[in-house]
Amino acid sequence: MKKDLNNLVNKITESYKNCGAINHVDVLNLPSRAEIQILTLDILSIVFPGFYTETSLTSDSLNSFTKKIIENTHDRLVVQVDRSLRYACKRSKDCLDNSCTENAITCARLFFEAIPEIRELVTKDVDAAYKGDPACFSHEEVIVCYPGIFAVTVQRLANILYKLNVPLIPRIMTEFAHQQTGVDIHPGANIGEAFFMDHATGVVIGETVIIGKNVKLYQGVTLGAKSFPSTVRDARGKKRHPTIEDNVVIYANATILGDITIGKGAVIGGNTWITNDVAPETTISIEHPKLRIRNENK
Repeated sequence: MKKDLNNLVNKITESYKNCGAINHVDVLNLPSRAEIQILTLDILSIVFPGFYTETSLTSDSLNSFTKKIIENTHDRLVVQVDRSLRYACKRSKDCLDNSCTENAITCARLFFEAIPEIRELVTKDVDAAYKGDPACFSHEEVIVCYPGIFAVTVQRLANILYKLNVPLIPRIMTEFAHQQTGVDIHPGANIGEAFFMDHATGVVIGETVIIGKNVKLYQGVTLGAKSFPSTVRDARGKKRHPTIEDNVVIYANATILGDITIGKGAVIGGNTWITNDVAPETTISIEHPKLRIRNENK
């Protein structure tokens, strides 16, 4: 067994030489995916006080609770952002990594300073879910039970770091939400207030998507980009996903692709495939399919 094990180890280590593109050795540590997932949940306890902790909170204890969480998470976030920035520096010829720690501290400060604004947006998201779903009986039910609220809240937090040009961490955060909910929202998407994903599972929202106010999506909706050849690299950073204007409703399993605009107040029916602009106040639907019914008893 020992001989077989040595042979196996030698074969695997030989593959490290042949497949070096997927190695990460002799370099600084990348940000920890496990730590960022824990940090995300800890930060959610600030966004939703009383929902992500077992400790009962009172109005008198909120200040000390919030201070404790921020003190606990700030330095940990700085470590992870510092790792991310140093990773980016090593990939850039123009970056000096001696400023990474200082920049990481600045990013962490700006992140926490943005939380009051995020809470205002999330409050409207929760209210939109409560008002938009007759099966919902309280705002608490939305926060505790609705996967779409978890996913969009994490995305809103990740979007802060994305706009600060922090690499890796925003994607780790939104992929954590994707793993937990089945909702895949890129951290770069710009999402307006009062956003509601009914049922939410299977929703995909791409990097350059822009969503206006009071937009409602149902499960399985894709706001994506058209396919690019593998040789095309200059598409990065360009607008390639849809813009959804205010008060749009998009029903289940609709697919909307490319840099197009769905106009204000439009309604997009289920199972549609949209690759061209849709004018405001327009309803798009597909013809009802013909059903074939066979009775085995006849």
